Amino acid sequence: MSRRTRTTKPTVAPASLRFTRVNALLAAGGLVALTLGYWLLAQGSITAAPLLLVLAYVVLLPLAIIL
Repeated sequence: MSRRTRTTKPTVAPASLRFTRVNALLAAGGLVALTLGYWLLAQGSITAAPLLLVLAYVVLLPLAIIL
């Protein structure tokens, strides 16, 4: 009679979130662009403010999360 040995599957650890210096710089740049964009918007800028806000919301902050 032969013994059966149980083969166990190795457990895979869940992926950890990595927050690097690049993420911090992109997030800081996004916050600066947001602050400057809203400040310019309050001053009456109709060109620079929307560009900064779109840059912050569409480019910098998502990149800070993704990378």
